[in-house]
Amino acid sequence: MTIALWCVLVAILLPYACFGIAVNRSRLHGKRIRDNRTPRDFPNQIQGLPKRAWGAQLNSFESLPGFAAAVIIVQLVHAPQIRIDVLALLWVLARLAYIAFYLGDKSALRSSAQLVSLACVLGLFVVAGLG
Repeated sequence: MTIALWCVLVAILLPYACFGIAVNRSRLHGKRIRDNRTPRDFPNQIQGLPKRAWGAQLNSFESLPGFAAAVIIVQLVHAPQIRIDVLALLWVLARLAYIAFYLGDKSALRSSAQLVSLACVLGLFVVAGLG
């Protein structure tokens, strides 16, 4: 399995890491807020770090399909593997930075990291087009 495909696995797991932070950091009077009987109410009851972790989770799910598709497509055209791997690793690093900036409430840096990750996806498609 290539480095880029391992990066897709990491991308799949990132939203769940954010979810874990949101759930485990949200407490009211020492009790966890999330009730499994009404899970859709949870985001409306949290604020601060748990709310930002929830937002990072949602954005991580949103960015996943484009990245996974780009990696699969560029590998199907047998583009140079080193280019694919570098862009995929850079995407993962940008997404990790995005999550860290989101959790740290650094909105300008978060937006910059989002742009870098988008540029990586576009770069993967360019590499695929060039073959």
